[in-house]
Amino acid sequence: MQNSQSHLAYLALEHAIVTLALQPGALVTEKQLIDLAGHGRTPVREAIQKLAWQRLIFVRPRVGLQVAEIKPGDHSHVMQVRRELEPIAAALVAEHATEAQRNQLVECARAMADCAISGDLAAFFSADKAFDEILEEACPNAFITSALAPVQTHSRRLWYSTASPDRMDRSISLHVAVIRAIQQGNAAEAAKVMTVLIDYLGHK
Repeated sequence: MQNSQSHLAYLALEHAIVTLALQPGALVTEKQLIDLAGHGRTPVREAIQKLAWQRLIFVRPRVGLQVAEIKPGDHSHVMQVRRELEPIAAALVAEHATEAQRNQLVECARAMADCAISGDLAAFFSADKAFDEILEEACPNAFITSALAPVQTHSRRLWYSTASPDRMDRSISLHVAVIRAIQQGNAAEAAKVMTVLIDYLGHK
């Protein structure tokens, strides 16, 4: 997985947006984001560019940077994309993931299981982001992953705004089932369980 300074800055800012530490619609300065990310100006600027591409931050001329608002139709729109593409991605990953990537997914499953015990929502969302990035690296179809990456983050933020420990537990069990199918190289099962997971996440 990537560990460049710009990617670490991106992960820090993405997590702050997903967990609503950066409130939807908030105006922020570059300096505030530098302080929040804990990285220098260049990595943070690169992170802002990626967040802008994902429509999580908007660069407003003469105003500054604005965190994307949450709009009424966002949930159904992002789930529409995920429902179509994510089962295909899971099946491809089950077929093509390297041994190292499968092992990384097992570590994600362990981290998620720990969150089920601790009830730590923020830690679960970090593990979920890691899960998405491993799938992105392991999936051989870059067109699918390019479409999925932004909507996964938007979905995570929307879900966090209404999340509860009970809902997290069910989500974790379904994530673990997907990981198990991928670990076993069972493409059909990976797609099937991913469909169940997306359907579950689609209910607000």
